[in-house]
Amino acid sequence: MPPVALAQSLRGIATSAIDVSDGLLGDLRHVLAASGVGATLDAAAARTLLACAEHVDAARHLEFVLAGGDDYELLFTAPPARRDAVAAAAAQAGTRVTRIGRIDAERGVRVVDAGGRAVEAAFASFDHFA
Repeated sequence: MPPVALAQSLRGIATSAIDVSDGLLGDLRHVLAASGVGATLDAAAARTLLACAEHVDAARHLEFVLAGGDDYELLFTAPPARRDAVAAAAAQAGTRVTRIGRIDAERGVRVVDAGGRAVEAAFASFDHFA
């Protein structure tokens, strides 16, 4: 189900939002292009968004999270100073939210591990025009 209640609760708090329908990376890139900024994603935090079977290795799990689609999830940005407001909006909507990264001035998307080291993430999201 689309998180409509969360989207409504985030009005006035979120600075951008998009539904994740074509893959998290692809939809994030749409937000970043429109905003003229970049982002750093925490691979470990992102993996918590999707449960996978035990036999799925970490790299494949990350691929499913970053490039999978039709999730009916909401990807949004909000200033760090609004974390409490985001938590309150999520509680009001009865929806769990997970911080998976940060917005950066440097354009592009960087995916990093828990130690801040770059993770290769050349995953392609769905492209309607390809």
